Amino acid sequence: MSSIKKAGVVAAGLSAALLVAACSSGSSSSATSSPSSSSSSGSGTVPSISVSDLNNSFSAMQELSSLASKGKGSVEVILPDTTSSTRYVEFDAPYLKQAFTAAGLTSSEFTIQNALGQDSTQLADAKTAITKGATVLIVDPIDSGVGAQIEQYAKSQGVAVIDYDRLTLGGTRSYYVSFNNVQVGKVMGQGLVSCITSWGVKKPNLIVMKGAPTDNNATLFAQGYDGVLAPYFADGKYKDVSNPPGTWTANVAQSEFQQQYTAHSNINAALIPNDENGAPIIHYLQSQGVKAKTFPTTGQDATLTGLQNILSGYQCGTVYKPIYLEAQAAAALALYVRAGSTPPSSLVNATTEDTTAHTSVPSVYLTPEWVTPANMNSTIIADKFVTAAQLCSGSYAAACTAAGITA
Repeated sequence: MSSIKKAGVVAAGLSAALLVAACSSGSSSSATSSPSSSSSSGSGTVPSISVSDLNNSFSAMQELSSLASKGKGSVEVILPDTTSSTRYVEFDAPYLKQAFTAAGLTSSEFTIQNALGQDSTQLADAKTAITKGATVLIVDPIDSGVGAQIEQYAKSQGVAVIDYDRLTLGGTRSYYVSFNNVQVGKVMGQGLVSCITSWGVKKPNLIVMKGAPTDNNATLFAQGYDGVLAPYFADGKYKDVSNPPGTWTANVAQSEFQQQYTAHSNINAALIPNDENGAPIIHYLQSQGVKAKTFPTTGQDATLTGLQNILSGYQCGTVYKPIYLEAQAAAALALYVRAGSTPPSSLVNATTEDTTAHTSVPSVYLTPEWVTPANMNSTIIADKFVTAAQLCSGSYAAACTAAGITA
């Protein structure tokens, strides 16, 4: 995951898409869906899918095989790293490959790279892909700086870019695919509030942590959970004790937490923005003799470690984002753009405000879900995001049984 597509070909497809997007305003719109259908144009029949058609069988991608055969050039996917979350290796890359393959692209028509956390590598990968004939880039930018450089270069070469999971602020991409990231933060904040109550935490004293300041998603997550927590701080029900600078590097997150926990021994709950950051913090709390279901923490991404921390009573829940839906949505957009066709409004179901470029970006929004032991079996296990055998190994068997999960 041929020749370089000329600017006029891409512009023709994209201008039509932007006309569709111009009908809505604001930072986002509610998701819409409609039954799959096909529309006719001067160049033939164009298949149409909606967000609601996407599922874990990848059957909707098969409906786009005519687009795959019609398109020109290759699609290049450039993921950011392997450290901010294990998702990029474990889920995004294989799901993107499955989506393109299900639609009928051959291995020579798409490439999936990982920049391993290096801006220079991500930019070089993009330039190399364009030189080799990529007509569409799907980029999850390490940060908006390199994202904007990639998009400026791609635009100069007549190559379209789709922002994947993270929006490039100040960019010139054609589309954006993600979960509603403010909603992700709201779900996280609401999960913490519910857990504080159910675990009987008296006089909650919170440390509110954040992801990396350079990541726009981290800003949006914080916007969501800060909004949920603000009334509780305002009326004195909760105390806002600490707000570290933020990071996506797990050992740095642990250091931030440990420093604050040492300085403020009254901290008894933590808003932690993802499972990767949470894992070493929970291990540290355990080493300090903190007992299960006494110190609420949160997470995101439904990693195996995060799920097991939930089962053991050290994490309240995790924000589950079915990445197979995000991967299919990105692949579908790429196929429409590569074929010079306008994606249907049933797929492009929202807009996102680029607050730096002051533009409204046509977007696909997918829905996050808060997962606890109560719904783990019907979400994570049912979707085969992880297997029951993986989740329930060793000391977690009893907790799985109690949650209705059988290996």
